Amino acid sequence: MKIGILPLGRATFDVAFAEENLAAMLAALDATGHDIVGSRSLLFDETATREGVEAVKAAGAEHVLILQVTFTDASMAVAIGKEFSQPLSIWAIPEPRIGGRLRLNSFCGLNLASHALGLNGRDFGWLYAAPSTGVAGDLADLLAGKRPAGRLEPQAVPGPTPEGLAIAESLRGKRIARIGEHPAGFDTCAYDAGALKALSGVEVDELELEGLFSAARAAPAETARALRAEVAQQITALDDVDQDELDRSLRLKAGLDDLRASRGYDAFAIRCWPETFTEYGGAVCGPAAMMGEGRVPCACEADVYGALTQLILMQAAQAPVFLTDLVDMDAEDNTGVVWHCGQAPLSMRDPEGPAEATIHTNRKQPLLYQFTLKPGPVTFLRISQAHGRPHMVLGFGEMLRRSMAFTGTSGVVRFDRDAGAVLNDIIASGLEHHMALAYGDHRDALRGVAGAMGLPLLEL
Repeated sequence: MKIGILPLGRATFDVAFAEENLAAMLAALDATGHDIVGSRSLLFDETATREGVEAVKAAGAEHVLILQVTFTDASMAVAIGKEFSQPLSIWAIPEPRIGGRLRLNSFCGLNLASHALGLNGRDFGWLYAAPSTGVAGDLADLLAGKRPAGRLEPQAVPGPTPEGLAIAESLRGKRIARIGEHPAGFDTCAYDAGALKALSGVEVDELELEGLFSAARAAPAETARALRAEVAQQITALDDVDQDELDRSLRLKAGLDDLRASRGYDAFAIRCWPETFTEYGGAVCGPAAMMGEGRVPCACEADVYGALTQLILMQAAQAPVFLTDLVDMDAEDNTGVVWHCGQAPLSMRDPEGPAEATIHTNRKQPLLYQFTLKPGPVTFLRISQAHGRPHMVLGFGEMLRRSMAFTGTSGVVRFDRDAGAVLNDIIASGLEHHMALAYGDHRDALRGVAGAMGLPLLEL
């Protein structure tokens, strides 16, 4: 069979490591005996990817395989799915949990693509496996069409409970400020304000990023100094980051506080990149961690449904919540890794490890928090729009005491089902890449919330 390959990458990740992994993927593909056609180099942008698509078309490929070598948004996966009627597959790869930066973040690319392809009704197969000698069987199954994503449907709407009704009622009249639009290709963060209000009673105001930047710049110097003194008592290494960039970052916290005080917002959904780095000059991750600790949820990438999810879980848990990515699943170890750049609430820190100031691994600006998550039971929640219908996705697991998997704020979790089964459900459900996490078992309360809001329930 003629297999057309499209190796996708993003230059903000570890390109040398990506090329090393791509070479191993190509060797595994060549060993299948199929005719491998298409680019054998990383495709970093839309122009290069479109040229790659044309080359695969010209070669007459019978099966199209996206090599998800690093994280990319879902825009090209969707475009590729529309360009070809042939079977489509995605191969994403794990990376070592050795305490450094996320060098590839390939799984998140697969996660975004599975959601977007599901919204578009495009069938695809998938594989998440290292390009080692043991991949031959799974790769053969993938190319033979034996690893379809499928479609996992939620169950019926549960019955409401008094606690669920109270939590649902508490949402009515709350306000989310969406600051800036979600990034292109992040279909996971799209929303309809009218539909969200009809579902939850929560209103959304759409603000421009420049309004936040202006409020941050206008913050008094003494406010920024006080914020720095507060953070210096909580984390170490604050003197090791660029102090001008640190000041700008902390001023974003002051700007968010100002917007909240003047307009009465209960949560924020912020377009955190690239403009906070490229136009303003400081990260909003640390301020988001501070806001979260103060029980004012901040969803990155302007994820409005992520902010709604945080509000619901915060009410159920009566504790801070963390909007996180799932960035790795290891069936052999039976664990996954939850991570975000550096914005977990500080109360989630493992007290046996340090809490440090750091910089964004791709954009190289502060302030980000860095620590491992503390051990204990955790509940996962997402108010999902996967496959075009609103429903609740619920999960549960145990955060383990493990060494840091990746820089930023991360933790290793063992779900209450086998990791391989949870992974299959995540892809088949088309789940968004952000889930909210809170410590404790809040599943009963949240099942009642699903009933009160009329949401079908899917438990991972």
